[in-house]
Amino acid sequence: MAGSASDTIAVVGAGVMGRNITALALGRGVDVVLVDVSGDVLESARAEIAQLLRHGQFMGAFPASQATGTLTTTLSSGDVADADVVIEAITEDASLKARVMAELSATVPAGVPLITNTSGIPIAELAKSVQRPAELAGVHFMNPSYLIEMVEVVRGPQTGEDAMAAILALLGRLGRKTVVVRDAPGFVTSRLLHPMINEAARIVAAGTASVEDVDQLMHGCLGHPTGPLRTADLIGLDNLADALRLLAERTGNSTFEPCELLTEKVRAGDLGRKTGRGFYNYGEVLS
Repeated sequence: MAGSASDTIAVVGAGVMGRNITALALGRGVDVVLVDVSGDVLESARAEIAQLLRHGQFMGAFPASQATGTLTTTLSSGDVADADVVIEAITEDASLKARVMAELSATVPAGVPLITNTSGIPIAELAKSVQRPAELAGVHFMNPSYLIEMVEVVRGPQTGEDAMAAILALLGRLGRKTVVVRDAPGFVTSRLLHPMINEAARIVAAGTASVEDVDQLMHGCLGHPTGPLRTADLIGLDNLADALRLLAERTGNSTFEPCELLTEKVRAGDLGRKTGRGFYNYGEVLS
């Protein structure tokens, strides 16, 4: 298995990140088994993944000569058993991730790497739930995964050489550039980005500057591609709030707790692009 190319991957969770990762793999010619607990979510996912593939092709994100992989959707986690690599991409809930990882670990045969797309839960923590901790690692894909070439790979304390080789081989086949980091709460990207977004929201709440002005300054002065608050809308404000709470709990730093403006928006259901309104108004609900 070490260093081998993957013909089929399983993606567990058909939310925003699961759809993005699936589109990336399909566009690179890798077959995908996409698993979710909701048939309606899977139906919606199929339609959006087709849109993402078209957009990726338009943007030149996929090799022009590459045949698109085959997508299979299923409600049964048992259908991951024949995959070469399994990627967990469910919501950022530590207890739920632990239960899902335990189920997946009991389903796949030895030698199949398990990847978690967690944005900040330590791999060592999730490794307690799996049967073979040496086969578990983190890969933090960014949104949109089919356009952002860099990924953060998190090697847990128990992650083995074979699993790392297979995971890096898969990411190479997907055309991703990788940086391998050590395990820690929030790793690198979330530990830096999420508190910055939280502070940006606090600045807006204090009346120091508008949402637009904060993003314009961060873009024009500091080179942030989209600005922190537009980025927050892309992440999903509910996902961001969950990740900040986890970061606060696991570091003991209460300043990482989501600020009141962020929690207010989550309570109101203004979750960003996926609901049509977050820090910005997008005019309609996006599927």
